Amino acid sequence: MAVNATPVAGVLIARFAVGLDGQGNPVLRTRRWAGVKPEAADQNVYNAALALAGLQVHPLNAVQRQVTSELVQA
Repeated sequence: MAVNATPVAGVLIARFAVGLDGQGNPVLRTRRWAGVKPEAADQNVYNAALALAGLQVHPLNAVQRQVTSELVQA
């Protein structure tokens, strides 16, 4: 049975290094921005993450993109 996936929603996830714990390991905090168009180019999403990171106090550690798809039987 074939299934088609249709992207319906996107989320931009940015992780920021906010300091160090007692053992010297980095402590990371995650910020999420919903409403990212699933059809947006990866480069554009990354550029948006960099722009949003410029508004934050802590340095950007990682950028992720999450896309939710609806699955329907073909």
